[in-house]
Amino acid sequence: MDKSRGPLIYIVACEASGDQIGGLLINALKNATNGEVRFAGIGGSQMCAAGLERLFDPKELALLGIFEVLPKALHVLGRVTATLEDIETKQPDILVTIDSWGFTGRIHQRLSRRGSSIPRLRYVAPQVWAWRPGRAKQLSQWIDHLLALLPFEPEYFTRHGLVTSWVGHPVVESGFSEGDGALFRSRHGIDRSESVVGLLPGSRRSEVSRLLPVFSKTIERLSRNHPRLQVVMPTVESVEDLVQKASQNWPVGGVTVVTNNEERRDAFAACDVALAASGTVSLELAAAGVPHVIAYKVNPLSALAFRALAKTKRVNLVNIVLDRDTVPERLQKNCDAVVLAEDLNFLLINENGRAAQRADFKEALNRLTPSGMQPSERAAEVILSLIESAER
Repeated sequence: MDKSRGPLIYIVACEASGDQIGGLLINALKNATNGEVRFAGIGGSQMCAAGLERLFDPKELALLGIFEVLPKALHVLGRVTATLEDIETKQPDILVTIDSWGFTGRIHQRLSRRGSSIPRLRYVAPQVWAWRPGRAKQLSQWIDHLLALLPFEPEYFTRHGLVTSWVGHPVVESGFSEGDGALFRSRHGIDRSESVVGLLPGSRRSEVSRLLPVFSKTIERLSRNHPRLQVVMPTVESVEDLVQKASQNWPVGGVTVVTNNEERRDAFAACDVALAASGTVSLELAAAGVPHVIAYKVNPLSALAFRALAKTKRVNLVNIVLDRDTVPERLQKNCDAVVLAEDLNFLLINENGRAAQRADFKEALNRLTPSGMQPSERAAEVILSLIESAER
């Protein structure tokens, strides 16, 4: 293999959150090698913009839940096979997968069973502290190194012999604390005196389809007390059509939908409060200092399976890191328009409630920040070290 242009790093990220992490990682690897590095694999717009040579667009793999995946299983397995063939053809210096274990786990498993000598690293530890603790042992059999986002995660994996490095959470370098809300409002004709609610129903079509009807009813109820309410919906291209269609006739002062990732930061800064699907977006909102509520609803069978396996009473990372209930969690039957409208109304009219959340956000983010370097820089350091060790 031609090494003249540096090592070839194969990265697989199937979701929007993974694409963001992957984009930061690629840039960090380029900085660490003075650009003497190549990238191939699967990723979204941010990874491609950073220099990834993409095998296919991962939007088609944006699936959710246990039972929602089954109808598309053959297609997913076909993509797994295509990815394996590409990896074995290109023979990269290392494989890095970011989250999405339903897809990437199959790649690691098959490479392991085939006796592949390609070093295998997973970025983002599965939440074995929350559910399915047996997965920690499974990972130790299929991957060589794990990069964890949360400081308490390594011990769950090192006990099974899996080398695990805490690198910090990428939200601390995401730039969400630097958005320009005044500029966003000016750009979209939103008066600075008007209340703005951010709505983030997720990035997968299945979750957006399930949450948008509830969010729509929530906004309808909320607008009765706030008739000039403005709604801002930062979303991704793969679900933009669903978001645009659902929000056409909402009884509010205006709805602004944005898909540009750079504008997303300004959109967050323009929001007074937000309602979001449970997930990484809560940490992004925390970094932006936006008081918010999280909500989630899945297929009842998926929810039943999760409850049977769950090991934690909280699902929101801010709450988990702080070990207290800072951000309201409205899940399943509590993901209800009446409840959500009351939560948002409380935050809109109660400055003390908003201030309390913001203070807790700062504490939580401090606990997610490693010392000395950015998370992506630390991750790049580990990856390059593994490549060097393999070459020796």
